[in-house]
Amino acid sequence: MNNYQSGIKINQGYYKSFEPSKINKEWQLNDMEIIQLLSNADRQLGRLDMYSEYVNIDLFIRMHIAKEATQSSKIEGTQTNMEEAFLSKEEVTQEKRDDWEEVQNYISAMNEAVRLLHSLPFSSRLIRETHKILLNGVRGKHKLPGEYRTSQNWIGGATLNDATFIPPIHSNIPELMSDLEKFANDELNPLPDLLKIAIIHYQFETIHPFLDGNGRVGRLLITLYLVARGILKQPILYLSDFFERNRLLYYDNLMRVRVNHDLNQWLKFFLTGVIETAKKGVTTFDGIMQLQKNLEVKIKSLGTRSVDAKKVIEYLYTQPIVDVSKIEGIIQKSNVTAYKLISDLERLEILMEVSGAMRNKLYVFNDYLTLFKND
Repeated sequence: MNNYQSGIKINQGYYKSFEPSKINKEWQLNDMEIIQLLSNADRQLGRLDMYSEYVNIDLFIRMHIAKEATQSSKIEGTQTNMEEAFLSKEEVTQEKRDDWEEVQNYISAMNEAVRLLHSLPFSSRLIRETHKILLNGVRGKHKLPGEYRTSQNWIGGATLNDATFIPPIHSNIPELMSDLEKFANDELNPLPDLLKIAIIHYQFETIHPFLDGNGRVGRLLITLYLVARGILKQPILYLSDFFERNRLLYYDNLMRVRVNHDLNQWLKFFLTGVIETAKKGVTTFDGIMQLQKNLEVKIKSLGTRSVDAKKVIEYLYTQPIVDVSKIEGIIQKSNVTAYKLISDLERLEILMEVSGAMRNKLYVFNDYLTLFKND
């Protein structure tokens, strides 16, 4: 990797595009710091993956994906917080609906892509299908959802003339994406998977194959690859929060590869992100298990109403914002009974009213949401 050449600039007349080197080749790794970080990252991922055995992961994946969706979209300038991601469209203010829809599409794209992994390999087809869902009916809907671009794009700046970075010309995308796909699926390539997906993410962002949504798709690919390779049984590692908090470093390290051929620095940054994110994931799951124990004790005090309270809490793990009509449906009882139960859950500080409305009040499962917001 010390002799790595990231690519060359090619004169296209009035601008120069960047043609990245192919990545499906043999790599030599001799940086002890990367090897040490890789060992630690593998260890932390193993600990995180272990929780798939002990916790009902299906309940919590939705929370992870909602957090990933809001953080990944935030990098692109979309402003939806985690609570809003769980509201219905009607409950979101008009000026925030476009942002809300982009986050919902991200959640749908991740869920569908994980489902597709059962029948599709990690491939161009999977990437295009994911992109199609991501841009469906939102601001990028006119930018060829599910299709690679057929014109030049650029990153930063208002025009090609003042762009920070100009990706390869569109006619080279099929060949570059084919190379990426071969590299991802080459079972004989001895490069460790975490380094492979770090290189795949860099290469994908450099190719920038779509007119819109490249950043979000590129970040989704990290989780999809780890699931496809069996490193994670479930999609429970998301790096967007790390990238969002270190946004300038994220972009600088990607550009450093292109300009200075310094792939090692990108790999160190990426592995640091995996370590930090996996550790936080473990802390979150520990917090969830502790919360479950505490809630069991709390709801016992409700006597006969504890059965209904348990049903509501099970629901809240997947959808942490509710109103009275939703609780009526969960417990299959009258409006009056539902209100009494809400009152009990508020008194026990399990639910908290957040809308401030006189009617159609919304209640949030605050302690649970906080685990994900602060992880």
